[in-house]
Amino acid sequence: MENSLKTNNMRPLGAVNIKKLQEKVMKIPELLWFAENQAKPNKFEALQSTQHIIFSFIHHWEDHTNYAHRPLWDMWKALIQPILDEVILPFNYDQPHFPRIMLAKMPPHTKIAPHIDAAKAAQFPHKIHVPLQTNPQTFFFHKHQKYHFEVGQAYEVNNNMEHWVVNEGDTDRIHLIFECYNGSH
Repeated sequence: MENSLKTNNMRPLGAVNIKKLQEKVMKIPELLWFAENQAKPNKFEALQSTQHIIFSFIHHWEDHTNYAHRPLWDMWKALIQPILDEVILPFNYDQPHFPRIMLAKMPPHTKIAPHIDAAKAAQFPHKIHVPLQTNPQTFFFHKHQKYHFEVGQAYEVNNNMEHWVVNEGDTDRIHLIFECYNGSH
């Protein structure tokens, strides 16, 4: 199954109001990042230096429609859901679903190795990044193009092609990352 609305490359989706979420994320204690990262279902070698707090995730790698919210979702929904809704407005979806929702923190002087999100469940949904914190020395690479994602902007990336990230700066790079699709696909 193919999503004809999914970008072929990387596309900016525009500005989004992240202020309240950003304030709360900056107050997350290291102990919570550590504990949530230990329990994450996406323990891939390419992501070994990145910590995650997962709010929603798929049950099986083959099916993007079979997912569930995790315990922290109830505490964060009021801050995150409006951002998700605002970002996907241009898609005109009448039944949006968000199978994976997470915060990803990449420490200074680390990298996410080149990879393709090869699981069947990653093929159809849009993959969206919303930077909450970054630095001028953090770059996203896609199809050997180099991008700097700005705080408060949303970006869709084609995760079915090789991509990677380097944080050569002295501060964390923190993104809200989510997937979305319409209806029962």
